[in-house]
Amino acid sequence: MIYLHHIDPIAFSLGPVQVHWYGLMYLLAFFSAWGLGRLRIRAGRLPGVDMNGFSDLLFYAMLGVVIGGRVGYMLFYAFDAFLANPLILFKVWEGGMSFHGGLLGVLAGCLWWVRRQKLHFFDVMDFVAPLVPLGLGFGRLGNYIGGELWGKYTGSDWGVIFPRAEQALQNLPWDQVQAQYASGALNALARHPSQLYEGFLEGVVMFAVLWLYSAKPRARYAVSGLFALMYGVFRFLIEFVRMPDNGIYVAFGWLTRGQILSLPLIALGLWLLWLSRRAPVLQPAPVVATEKTA
Repeated sequence: MIYLHHIDPIAFSLGPVQVHWYGLMYLLAFFSAWGLGRLRIRAGRLPGVDMNGFSDLLFYAMLGVVIGGRVGYMLFYAFDAFLANPLILFKVWEGGMSFHGGLLGVLAGCLWWVRRQKLHFFDVMDFVAPLVPLGLGFGRLGNYIGGELWGKYTGSDWGVIFPRAEQALQNLPWDQVQAQYASGALNALARHPSQLYEGFLEGVVMFAVLWLYSAKPRARYAVSGLFALMYGVFRFLIEFVRMPDNGIYVAFGWLTRGQILSLPLIALGLWLLWLSRRAPVLQPAPVVATEKTA
């Protein structure tokens, strides 16, 4: 079956304020991490940290996601556009976030918090890792709704037609696009919904594996290593059916920038898992303080 993508990027309006689906996905990512983190804090999975401390950690992490993700996207994928119009950096609602930049931002934010709390950095990373995948899944759903980061042509009788991806359709009135779609004239433009593939692997699969794996105490580095390894492998594989950023292959006629950026994550994941073989296991401990009440 071939589906014609036509989703309004604006979820709803409150007077002059337009709320974009992309922004709502970030809110869902935040609240999912907040809810899951509270469960882990209550279970004593980050000894010495109470709910207030976790709230501070989440604030720094989310700040790192937004700043790092946007800056990373501009540097890795849209540097020329940034040079032409630096203000585009602040147009987050239009899409364009880099996971690798967001990851660096999260690491920086968490490192700032960890140094103040005097905890081991990877004890905190092992705590945070299972909270991230659902947010990744929501982010990829936002990419799909926005009709961006589309896949390659399926060459078959199934897929999704993304009008934004086709120069010939971008300036056509919508009724003409619909008429061509209904007649079957656009069937050759059906693409892989690679955003949904990524959302399933990075969101659903990674969350299920990491949440179950971390349900009992694991050696330091293990959960973080599994996160890095899984994301790197999944992203590397999805790139084979996803259009390369800016339509450019880096080498061999198939290697993309996304795949190159995923290789260090795969190596990091394997290294952390190797380190975990001789690392201590952090045992759960009761929460040392309760939340402040108003």
